[in-house]
Amino acid sequence: MSEDNFISNSLSDRIDPKRVRYPHCIVWTPIPFLTWLFPFIGHMGIARTDGVIRDFAGPYYVSEDNMGFGRPTRYLQLDLNRIPTTPNSNNVHGVWDKAVEQASGEYKKRMHNLCCDNCHSHVAMALNTMNYDRKHSYNMITLCFWMFFRGKFVSFIGFILSWLPFLILLAVFFGFTFFFKATK
Repeated sequence: MSEDNFISNSLSDRIDPKRVRYPHCIVWTPIPFLTWLFPFIGHMGIARTDGVIRDFAGPYYVSEDNMGFGRPTRYLQLDLNRIPTTPNSNNVHGVWDKAVEQASGEYKKRMHNLCCDNCHSHVAMALNTMNYDRKHSYNMITLCFWMFFRGKFVSFIGFILSWLPFLILLAVFFGFTFFFKATK
């Protein structure tokens, strides 16, 4: 493996939630009401190697450095060493960034569809384009569960923002259930 391909914990790879920089990460944030009912559903974006987030935030719109539903609460930093390179493209940073920009360019031409072609699909296209982990099978379902089970919370506040509304609704539901059972 060449020196260009070896990625370590250098300063450029550090997560910086205060500056909202997530180099080579998939990021996630809750969508009000929808995530409150289904905590595995949220808004997803993908960051370039400089940490700037790109997300398909609406019809014909891919935002840059300003996620559609607020700052990320979860992230999953991906290993750049899992991007296959060729002699013509041995710079993994360039391959990653080019794939993110190609997916963003394509999604600027697309209508947003909550169920079929959404922010998760945008991230999947970027990963498929770069052939991450030698796969071309990323899709919105696999990314949804990958982030749900493997994503890290940005902070304790990120955990609270992600889970508290769902837990409150769950408590209210069970409270009413037990209350009405007890009154019968």
